Amino acid sequence: MFYSCQTAESVQRDAYYVNGRDLYIKHCQNCHGEKGEGLGELTPPLTDSVFMKNNKTRLACIIKNGLSGPVTIHGKVYEGKMPDFNMASIDIAQLTVYITNGFGHKQGMYSSEQVAKDLKQCR
Repeated sequence: MFYSCQTAESVQRDAYYVNGRDLYIKHCQNCHGEKGEGLGELTPPLTDSVFMKNNKTRLACIIKNGLSGPVTIHGKVYEGKMPDFNMASIDIAQLTVYITNGFGHKQGMYSSEQVAKDLKQCR
């Protein structure tokens, strides 16, 4: 008999992380880099843990609707435009789990239900 040391939430988070990685490779890696390092002056890195933590509820809106206008990452202002990705809530949740738990971050689970709540707050 085998016993798992993982909770149901950690199993779900791990599955979201793996699926999120695949979505990141497909939709985000060309601009944000393999390791979330960004593209110099053009595209911001995804390695700013403070930004990720302070804006976690905003990430769903950014992914779904894109971003234009200035954004400050690691104290540097980026003026580029990020295109929108018309993804389903589950895809946004999985992608968010990947970017908020990879690249040096450890922010835990982010459910598709939370995505739906956060998308209602988009401006």
